[in-house]
Amino acid sequence: MDPLIRVLVVDDDPLVRSGLSLIFGGADDIEVVGEAEDGADVLTMVDRIRPDLVLMDIRMPRMDGLAATEVLRRRPDPPQVLILTTFTTDGYVLNALRAGAAGYLLKHTPPAQIVAAVRNTMAGEPVLSSGALDQLIDAVTRTAGPGPDDERTAAQARLRLLGEREREVALAVARGSTNAEIAAECYMSLPTVKAHVSHILTKLDLNNRVQIALLVYRAGLV
Repeated sequence: MDPLIRVLVVDDDPLVRSGLSLIFGGADDIEVVGEAEDGADVLTMVDRIRPDLVLMDIRMPRMDGLAATEVLRRRPDPPQVLILTTFTTDGYVLNALRAGAAGYLLKHTPPAQIVAAVRNTMAGEPVLSSGALDQLIDAVTRTAGPGPDDERTAAQARLRLLGEREREVALAVARGSTNAEIAAECYMSLPTVKAHVSHILTKLDLNNRVQIALLVYRAGLV
């Protein structure tokens, strides 16, 4: 059997928390191990129950999900964070991914897709709802051109830190390819692809595959 995925649900709406618990109750490989109603409670809960993944709302009364994600992902060996919210403005999407969230889903996502998103996140695959992806592409397109700080040049300089095969993998990640697809496209074994992705994240000081894709987009390479 696959290892059990331990999930902490963070949302200020008790009905949403109950609904998510019911959804995951039908998945043999996922267990809700805790609930929190505010981002301010996340760090204490994570220390106590050690979840694999935090399913995080954005709008909460004391500490919002973006701030909680940023603080959490700065810690050693943090859990993955998957945003689940009703908001799709590009500021929310970009800031969540920059803070280290592994994905961004909307609350009207069908239950089966939410379950699949948790599994995909733990498998290292990017997870973005269609609405969030549209906002992300639009935002990156608007900011990718030259400007006073020339983000494109800075992004290209960072990518030059990678070896040839690592850059090849980074481009494939930005195109949305899975590890299996990259292995087939680039004639690599699956463990080699996973190793390259890990090296890319370490060299570029990034948290996840979505941040790799953002950097490649800013460099104007996709």
